[in-house]
Amino acid sequence: MKTVKEGLVSSVGVMPNMPSAKQGLQLLEGTKVGIGQHTNICLGKPCANPKLIPSMLDENGNFHSSKAFREAYKEGKELIKLDEAVIEIEAQYLRFKELTGRNPDYFEAHAVVSENLGKALAIVAKKYDLPFNDINPMVENGTFRGKPIHTLPYGAFAKDYDPLSCLQDGILHHFSEDMPNVAIFHPFHPGYLDDYILTHSSLTINRTKEVVMLTDIKTKEWLNKENIELISYKQANL
Repeated sequence: MKTVKEGLVSSVGVMPNMPSAKQGLQLLEGTKVGIGQHTNICLGKPCANPKLIPSMLDENGNFHSSKAFREAYKEGKELIKLDEAVIEIEAQYLRFKELTGRNPDYFEAHAVVSENLGKALAIVAKKYDLPFNDINPMVENGTFRGKPIHTLPYGAFAKDYDPLSCLQDGILHHFSEDMPNVAIFHPFHPGYLDDYILTHSSLTINRTKEVVMLTDIKTKEWLNKENIELISYKQANL
């Protein structure tokens, strides 16, 4: 909320299956921030009937962890079935509509590399004419509504992480006088720490560093100096 209302965050992803999604949206009421569906299949319970998606869940009825997906990706294994992924993604989309009363400004997935997940997202996006953000976290480039977009490397898992330097280095790497109009996407996870984050996430203290950087006037001044225009996915849809 702070980085939206007092800082530079222009789009926020909602995980429709999470219990706090409704409260999070309420915190952003009255802002012009873009709201997207950050489809989540690696944390918590599903939106779909668990009996319809057994390959996606562990013995306790929770989604497989992001770590399990990363290990499977390294071994060339696919953890989920395409038809089941479509069922859950569509259920999360319907939940998003229930929470917001509208379609998402962008449509993507959270933290998982899976061929079937990508195919399933494309199927649901086509069915409902959704603005598909096809960005694979393991590669540098992707597309949004079929147009190229560059994804900056996310360095927040480094112990010596400096959010501003990471942002500056990434932007300057992609920008040149020969290509002045480059679309660049940089993900952030700004937040404060509580027991849930400390016990469920490997990304902790660096979240708080991002809050500081994204609300620091010096960051905005640097972007202005470099003629970087900030837009949201909502504006990119126009």
